[in-house]
Amino acid sequence: MNAPQIIKTPGGEEMVVLPRAEYEALVQAADQAAEDAADIAIYDARKAELHGTEPFPAELSMAILRGESRLKALRKWRSLTQSELAEKADLTQGFLSDLEARRRTASAETAARLAEALAVPLDWVDG
Repeated sequence: MNAPQIIKTPGGEEMVVLPRAEYEALVQAADQAAEDAADIAIYDARKAELHGTEPFPAELSMAILRGESRLKALRKWRSLTQSELAEKADLTQGFLSDLEARRRTASAETAARLAEALAVPLDWVDG
């Protein structure tokens, strides 16, 4: 890095002269810092939204990322068969299968029964 040249204007303002490559590197570093700050702000906002909620366990998140429906991932995470969960939630196995396959949507009452049967917060099932 070359030493920058400092020039004083007639009005007393100090100006810095530096090689273009160094200028470009500074601009790129500033852009990266701004992007990092934006990422941190997004992370902080999402974390604040989740304040007071229980996060998914890692294995549950991984199953969802692999494409399983949240309901199916929750059921498997709790080591239940469709029949077992359907019985606990007072549903038919076929209806539960449709919910897991996203062919049908659970009503608020059904979501509440599933959350209770799975012993998880309602927003895990309903969200």
